[in-house]
This record gives sequence, C-alpha cells and structure tokens, in this order.
Amino acid sequence: MAVTDPSRYQPQAIEERWQARWQEQRLHATPEPGESPYYALSMFPYPSGNLHMGHVRNYVITDVIARVQRLRGRQVLHPMGWDAFGLPAENAAIERGIDPGDWTDSNIAQMRRQLQRLGLSIDWDRELATCHSTYYRWTQWLFLQFLDGGLAYQKDATVNWDPIDQTVLANEQVDGEGRSWRSGALVEKRKLRQWFLKITDYADALLDDLKLLEGWPERVRTMQANWIGRSVGAELRFPVLDGEGAETGEAITVFTTRPDTVFGVSYLVLAPEHSLVAALTIPEQEPAVAAFQDRVSRQSEQERTAEDKPKQGIPLGTSVRNPFNGETIPLWIADYVLADYGTGAVMGVPAHDQRDFVFSRRYELPVRQVIVPAGADEHAFEGGAWTEAGVLIHSGAFDGVPSKEAKAGIIALAEQQGWGQGRVQFRLRDWLISRQRYWGCPIPVIHCDHCGVVPVPEEQLPVELPRNVAFSGKGASPLAQLKDWAEVPCPSCGAPARRESDTMDTFICSSWYYLRYCDPHNTSLPFGREAADRWLPVDQYVGGIEHAILHLLYSRFFTKVLRDRGLLGFDEPFLRLLTQGMVQGITYKNPHTGKYIPPAEVADPSDPRDPLTGEVLEVFYEKMSKSKHNGVDPAVVIDRYGADTARMFILFKAPPEKDLEWDDADVEGQFRFLQRLWRLVEGAVERGLSLEAAPRPSGPGLLGSADLTPQEQELRRAVHTAIAAIDHDLADGAYQLNTAVSELMKLSNAMAGGLESVGEPVAQEALHALVVLLAPFAPHLAEELWLKLGGGGSVHQQRWPSADGSALVRDSLELVIQVKGKVRGSLTVPADADAATLERLALGSDVALKWLEGQPPRRVIVVPGKLVNLVP
Repeated sequence: MAVTDPSRYQPQAIEERWQARWQEQRLHATPEPGESPYYALSMFPYPSGNLHMGHVRNYVITDVIARVQRLRGRQVLHPMGWDAFGLPAENAAIERGIDPGDWTDSNIAQMRRQLQRLGLSIDWDRELATCHSTYYRWTQWLFLQFLDGGLAYQKDATVNWDPIDQTVLANEQVDGEGRSWRSGALVEKRKLRQWFLKITDYADALLDDLKLLEGWPERVRTMQANWIGRSVGAELRFPVLDGEGAETGEAITVFTTRPDTVFGVSYLVLAPEHSLVAALTIPEQEPAVAAFQDRVSRQSEQERTAEDKPKQGIPLGTSVRNPFNGETIPLWIADYVLADYGTGAVMGVPAHDQRDFVFSRRYELPVRQVIVPAGADEHAFEGGAWTEAGVLIHSGAFDGVPSKEAKAGIIALAEQQGWGQGRVQFRLRDWLISRQRYWGCPIPVIHCDHCGVVPVPEEQLPVELPRNVAFSGKGASPLAQLKDWAEVPCPSCGAPARRESDTMDTFICSSWYYLRYCDPHNTSLPFGREAADRWLPVDQYVGGIEHAILHLLYSRFFTKVLRDRGLLGFDEPFLRLLTQGMVQGITYKNPHTGKYIPPAEVADPSDPRDPLTGEVLEVFYEKMSKSKHNGVDPAVVIDRYGADTARMFILFKAPPEKDLEWDDADVEGQFRFLQRLWRLVEGAVERGLSLEAAPRPSGPGLLGSADLTPQEQELRRAVHTAIAAIDHDLADGAYQLNTAVSELMKLSNAMAGGLESVGEPVAQEALHALVVLLAPFAPHLAEELWLKLGGGGSVHQQRWPSADGSALVRDSLELVIQVKGKVRGSLTVPADADAATLERLALGSDVALKWLEGQPPRRVIVVPGKLVNLVP
C-alpha cells in the first residue's frame, strides 16, 4: 500500500489507497431497494480499449448524482457494462488475425481499470457485456418474444453490396464517393431477405407518450417527434391508362397531407425501385429508365433527399388519370422518392410544393394554381409555390372553399367514389435488424424447407457464436460458411435445416441492458418483473445527444413491447435524461492544406504556425478526436494531478449540458483548490479540532444564535448558505454541478478566513459540512480529510446536511446605493427594513449628500434587500 506524507496532498497515493479499501469493503454494492430506490445510469460504452474525456465527463456526472442520492438516504443502483458487439472487433479480426472476442475482452479489462481510477461508485458485481453468451442468451429470448407477438418478420430489403469482395457492407463501410472502404469498388444496392421489428405498430404510443417525459430535454423530445413524423392526410388512387387512354385496372396509390391540392396535380412520381416501374415503362424508355435506376442505386438516401441537391427524374412514357378532374397526367420516376416511405409514390403539385415547382421548371411540366390566399389573384405566385392554406380555385365544386374544409370534403368524396380514403402515416419505418456480420448476436431461428421459419427452442438458447473463425472480409458472412454451425435438424420435424446466419443490429443489445442490471444474475429470465418494477424506470439517465433518436427510441419501443407481454409494469424506461455536452480541445489547422497540427508541434501558441511550411494556423476549439490531434489522455491528467482534480475540472468548467473547452490552466486551478482544502483541514487538525462526537449540521436549532459571536454567526451563515445553494444545484433533474463547485470554493474561502476565530462547535459544524458536501465531487480527498478529522465510518455513508434557516437570517445587510444607475457607495441597514425605511436611510446617507448636492431626486427606485437607485 502506498505511503503518504501527511503534510502534503499526494493525490495518487491517496486515491490508490481508498480505491483498494472501497473495493475491499464493497462500499458501492447495491442494497436491496427499500422505500426510496434510485437508479442512476450512464449510457454504457463501446469497449474501444481507451477512455477519452467524453467518457470521463459522462461517468463523473452520473457518479456525482449517485453519490448525492446515497448521502440523501436513497438505495442507489449505479451499474456499468459494455456495448460490446460491433464492426470494430470484426475489423480487428480481419486486420490483425485476432479473435473478436479476445480483442473485446482485452479492451474491456483495460477500460475497466481506467474507469476504476476515476473513483466511480459503480457496483462492479453487476457488470455485463453484450457479447457474452450469458447476456445475449436473453437478447435471443427477447427476440423470440417479439416473434411470438407478431412483431418480428422477414422481407426483402436493400443492402450495400461490394461486387469485388462479394460481401455486404455496413453504411459506415461506404465512403463519401459510394466506394467500399476495403476494395475501393463502387458499391451496389441489392435486395436481400432481412429481419425487421414492427416498431411502426407502436408509432402512435411512442409519439403520444413523449408528453410523459417531462424530465427530458425539449430538444430531444422534438427530435423524436420529428423522427416518428406523424402525418394526417389521405391515400388517393390514380388509375393507370394504356396507350389508347383506357384504364388498365392497375392504379397508383399516393399518400398526401394536402388532398386540397389534388386538382393541381400535373404529374405522378414513383420511386425508381417501385415494383411497378418495369411494367409501366414503355419499350422506347426502357434503356434510359434502366440507366437512371442504376445511377440512383449508387446514391445514399441522404444524397437523394438532400434539400440542396437538384432533383432528377425521367418519364416512363405511360400516364394515369386524375379521378377528381378526369385529366390525363404523365408518370415519372425521380431520385427524391423512396420506395419504403409511404406508398413509394407521390403526386406532383408544382404550384403548391417548392420541390415540385423546381422539378417542374427543370422538366417543363405544367403548373396549375388551385389555392390562393383569400382575395389574392391566381397569378400572384407564378415565381414560386404557394405552400400555405387558402381558398380553392380551379377545383370544381370546391371552388371558394377554405383549405381545411376542402381537405375533409375531398377525402369524403374519395371514400364515397372509391378513389381513396383518409390515412395517418408515419415517417418512422420498421426497424431493419439484420446484419450480415459475424460479431453480433445470432438471430435464434432455423429455416426449414418443410416448416418454414422455426424458432430455436428456449431450452437450446443461447445460440452461441463459434470462436476462432477465419476472417477475410470477403464473401458471405463467416457464419453462413460454417457448415458444422449452420446445418442443424429442424426442431419441429427433424429434417435437415439451416440456422439463420444474420446477426442482430447492436442497437437490439442496447435496447434492454438497463433492465438486466436490476437482476443480473438471474439464470431463469432476463430479469424478474418484481426486480424490474422496483428499480425502474431509471431515475436519471446520462449520455450524449447523438443517441437522442435511435437508442432512446428503440429502448422506449422495447419497454412498451415488454410491458404488453406482461414482463414489465411501467411505460417508459427513463424518467429523466441529461444529455451532456462534448469535451472540446484546442485545435490547430492549416487552412491551406486542411492538415491538423498537434499542439506539441506548435512552437509558439501566441503566433501559431505550421512547423513545416511556416503558414499561419487557424486556432479554435473542436470536439476532441485522434484525427484532429486535440485530445487529452485522461491517464496523463490523473497521473499528474489525480482523479479528483480531473473530476473537479470536468464538473466546474461548464454546465453539464453545455460543451466544455479543455484548458490546462483551469485544471491546475482545480488542483490548487484541492491543495487549499488539504491545508485548511491540516491546520484545523493541528489546532486540535476533531469530528469525534461532533454534531452534524442537520437543520434548525443545532446552535443557538443568541450565544454566538458575530464571527460565529457569519461563519454559520456561510456554511448554511453553501448547504442551501448546493442542495438547490443538485435537485433532481437540475444538476448545476458547476455552480455547486463554485459554492464549495466560496465556503472554503469563508472558512479559511474565519475558522480560527470561532468556537469548537461552530468549527466542527463547518468542517463536517465542508467534507460531506465535497464527497460527491472529490470522493478520495473527502474520504482522506474525513479520516484526518476523526470522522466515524466512511464519509460516503454519512447523511447529506440540511440548511438551518435560522442561520441564514441577517440582522443587517449592506445596501448598495446607486446614482443614475451607477454604484456610488453602500450603507449598512436593518435586514427587515421596508422600502420606505430604505429610501429614508439612503436619502440621509453621506453618499446622497455628496452626489445629489442638496437637490432632491426626481425618482427613487428601491429594490429591498439589494439597492436603492437615486435619479436626480
């Protein structure tokens, strides 16, 4: 065990000793949930092997919350685990010839050691990793619940296909030019049989229940609402015409939120992948249409729908009839229409949709105004689209009808005539969970020629990943090529069959992990309902804004499905959400070459120049990353200053939800603050002060103010002001951790100037409060100071102090006096003086005599308890 010099603050030795002792004492073990359980959770990390400052910020914020709740007497669950499946491990296997499981486990061990150095109060007995079969056995069990409930199904879907390596690529393996990251080949789009979860069945609930999430940032709720994207409108059918203009019996169905514009449709557009394109293309157009489809297939969905990208299309040569006015309109395909959104077909109304207007101008398609503002001329908008509501024109029987009424009337007419019906549609699409990869959770189904899709029997779970698999990055998934693993008898009929070789999207694993923590050693179920209902929903969830949509939406979906399966008794997984800001580092960039320069290579930060070219560098703060050479290794900071300093800086530098700019000088400042605390307590101990048998600050009446000297009253006021302010800063959901640290600094300053001039009871109360308030922020130092002061047990097992309101009462206060808004002096006045008294005292002060020069003010503004402003 490390030996410390008791006269000096040596954080590394102190922290190592206390971490070992906490582990030995199992100080952070989760108690049984009593009357006030509290679940504090950080989003678990991918085990890359290296902790970065973004991790540090996330986990330290959650740790402070967990520690405060323990001190408040709550039974706290604060676990940690690893989101351990994913592409990086498979890439490492290809590049280094190492087993993905071995690589992942090694990274987990390294990151666990790094996290433990931060002094986090994590219950490591509940640790989990999604890549371990003890976990993914239950991921598979949950998949079977979805399958049994009709919420998992297969259909053909488009994937990225590398024609050289003959393999499926993830989106992140395709570069900005649409080429494979490994072979460099132009990636193709292919149809494969894929597994989906029917999240759209829960679209209404996911949207409507956002109102329950009052503890979530409004920004996140808005992002989810927009992603779900509920649209109220109509499905309308346009009959397909043959070359003679007769109806063929086929119809194109479109969804529109603007049925009031249907009389202005001048063309219909299908997605290039629409199933009817081939049948509806005339022979003369087939080569051009095929070429267009091939070109579009190389574009990402983001490219096709980007607002700033010109929209392209091509006519099929066939037409449809608008049933509302009998007009014949051409049928096109265009890149901006997606096959799996809505019906894969849209109506083109150039006069009332700006995208359609630009498209029509490019291809010389007609524009017909059918809605205008009341009293406007129909030609007033020829330079663009009128997209707002108004009054209908050129719309038959609906002429003169306001848009809102016309929508309802046109839908009613469509339903009456069989031309369509009202419809609610969502932007949200079913969740494609198939991945043609090895390092993921195997999908537990078997394909039998006789029985079809057969679930793997529960008693045969988990379907384990085979180990020591050869990886080349080419061809089909390694699982599909392993005959011994893939070829199995059908569980239903015994005939030869094949396992599903796709693995699950890693978001599946992270959509329920928070449930496993509450019952991690259960070998009969993924979690018991009693344990889940007692601990959940999570009281405080902390993570990055980048997870605002997918992870959080999928977790909400899982929770609702499992509730409906009778496995849970609550509706939402996370009561409160804190999305912490990014950690940014000083960044140097050559604006001419685009090259980032490591700070160590910048000789003079006051005149930053490229060390090779001498060109002046741009200097700015940006999110820390390896590619920008602006990261700070947490281990380096801990080695130099200790974990408590790193924690204090992370917490003090910026509010949790804001971006934080790393500054070495500010880190040094926090280290000096902790040194001052050390010296403050050292001095108290040397003067014989101790917390043995000392009363703790616990509210009104602890020390009678009548028997206290003015210095003692002032120190008690500082102590209880700090308690009240920090308590406010750490209220559930508020967590203004930066201002809480600031209050600690104010308290230490007050104690440094007043501790020697007060009696022992007041000094003991102040020291007790200081160390307990410090404990969530700098847990190692607080524990050491508690020991030095003779406090019993661990400081982390004490009770959070409560403010004594009587100590905050002042007999007098300093009143600021302003003249014409400028501070000209101050005056000591009774604390309970009313506005009239304050005005009288201010007018009679030397300040007023000097600055008013004997003239009465025209106006007097009194702010009780703060200031009086005299306006001459």
